[in-house]
Amino acid sequence: MPYQSGSSAQRIRIGLTGLAFAFLLVLLGSVVLRSSRDNNASNSSNAVQNAAANETEPLAELGVAPGSSESTNNNTTKK
Repeated sequence: MPYQSGSSAQRIRIGLTGLAFAFLLVLLGSVVLRSSRDNNASNSSNAVQNAAANETEPLAELGVAPGSSESTNNNTTKK
């Protein structure tokens, strides 16, 4: 196969063009997926915030929340 002038440069140019096209295609897909995920996340985060605002903590109501500082103070004052 005889060496043709400029054929390697043309192959390199075509290869780099293909890489650039693939990169732009992946970037576009990522942007589309991220925007749809952000819309879903904002809708679900509003629902979670509303649910958390309406809930009360039953352990806190009973006064038996784990790791409370009052229980350690009561133990030290009884000694």
